[in-house]
Amino acid sequence: MKKLLPLLLLFTLFISCSKDDAQIVDYTAQNEKEITDFIALNKLNAQRSASGLYYVINNPGTGTQPTATSNVTVAYKGTFTNGTIFDQSTNAGISIGLNQVIKGWTEGIQHFKPGGSGLLLIPAHLGYGSYNYRGIPGGSVLIFEISLISVNQ
Repeated sequence: MKKLLPLLLLFTLFISCSKDDAQIVDYTAQNEKEITDFIALNKLNAQRSASGLYYVINNPGTGTQPTATSNVTVAYKGTFTNGTIFDQSTNAGISIGLNQVIKGWTEGIQHFKPGGSGLLLIPAHLGYGSYNYRGIPGGSVLIFEISLISVNQ
């Protein structure tokens, strides 16, 4: 039994340090403050949805409004609240299914019609959560300037 105790202890430590048990951090309060500070600093007229997404409609557009499963063509620029660009499309945009993107886009782009433009201010829980993703640190607020070019389906 005495020989088994150190092995049991080592096994317990190994399990408790496994990658699958990575702690998920709740950034909700921190993101809310970061977004509301950004809105105040930039004097934006933003709406807040029940999910915590903020959006600014500069131009609502006209025509068919997309749904959560629509395929759309969108031109965008993604930045952090400090203005650093992390991703950007061409002016021609990209075509993508709204059921294949982060939750903030799925929800946010439905507020626009073709020709519409504005901002999506996305808290981490509607983006990439606590996890780092392609140079985007976990817990990040994502700001997207978007132009909905078309609803394809």
